[in-house]
Amino acid sequence: MKMVVAVVQDKDSGRLSQQLVKKGYRATKLASTGSFLRAGNTTFLIGTNDENLPDVIEIIQQNCKSRKQMVTPVSPLSNAVDSFMPYPLEVQVGGAAVFVLDVQQFHSF
Repeated sequence: MKMVVAVVQDKDSGRLSQQLVKKGYRATKLASTGSFLRAGNTTFLIGTNDENLPDVIEIIQQNCKSRKQMVTPVSPLSNAVDSFMPYPLEVQVGGAAVFVLDVQQFHSF
């Protein structure tokens, strides 16, 4: 058994959730925030059998696309002012960060 932890951008979370349910997978959604852009993310916890793992990964890949976005960095709170860029820059956002963990035991009460 595997535990898939997928961190996705909020814009992709609704579509991903619908597709997981449509394919018969259950997931727990957690609100999370990224540290770089301080933007909203959704973290999905998906438990699945080993043989279903490729299908789960494919669903995530098809529904979580990266995109480019202009952002203005937040000013630093530390003394690293010399590296601070006060003008907007283009960054790649979205997609998914996916971690696959082995599950030793699973209990449902």
